[in-house]
Amino acid sequence: MQLYPAIDMKNGKCVRLRQGEFKDVTVYSDCPEEVACKWQEQGATFLHLVDLDGALAGHSVNEETIRRIVSSVSIPVEIGGGIRSEEAIFNMLSLGVKRVIIGTKAVEQPEFLRNMAEKFGAEAIVAGIDAKNGNVAVQGWEQISQVTALKLAQRMRDYGIKHIVYTDISRDGMLSGPNVEATKTLTKETGLDVIASGGVSSMEDLQALYEAGIKGAIIGKALYENRIDLAEAVRRLEGRNDYGRV
Repeated sequence: MQLYPAIDMKNGKCVRLRQGEFKDVTVYSDCPEEVACKWQEQGATFLHLVDLDGALAGHSVNEETIRRIVSSVSIPVEIGGGIRSEEAIFNMLSLGVKRVIIGTKAVEQPEFLRNMAEKFGAEAIVAGIDAKNGNVAVQGWEQISQVTALKLAQRMRDYGIKHIVYTDISRDGMLSGPNVEATKTLTKETGLDVIASGGVSSMEDLQALYEAGIKGAIIGKALYENRIDLAEAVRRLEGRNDYGRV
């Protein structure tokens, strides 16, 4: 299982939100690139970045911070938050980002992801599916659509998308445990690389995801509050991955 330490950015700082609420924010570092280096030193083989300001604005806001992070580490990085145009995708990939995560557009214009996967390659385009009570949220989680997470995931598969980041908003930043069953259902029904996001609080949570056959897990608040030892988690759950590391 691929592990993804998360670095959420707001106003150039490394923060965490509770349930996606922008008014409920904790700042963990004024220097996100130092955090990125720390996770790499502890064995991280992939990083998950979120431009929180970008998610609300609809375009990249923390670009300079993203540039510094990418240039500070040698491991691959994926980024989500406000990426809603071909130009924005090109710009992120030009910075050295390996994958871009597209959420709002996946719901409002799913064909866009199919076109972008054809243009930039399926490995570069990730569908971000953020759900509340089974329905997908958009516009920085400010609005809930009528589209179910499973239906959208199946459409993404049909459009050639290989990777999905699935977030249960009710659990995000709450340390309440991931929604293993919902994530397992998406994995089983689509056969995609579904990356669980939201609620991971312990090694036991990661083990539960691993045993459910889920391909990836994003770890945020649990790392920042020292509830999970990243080096130990990588040793136990990753083994040899696509990047040749043991």
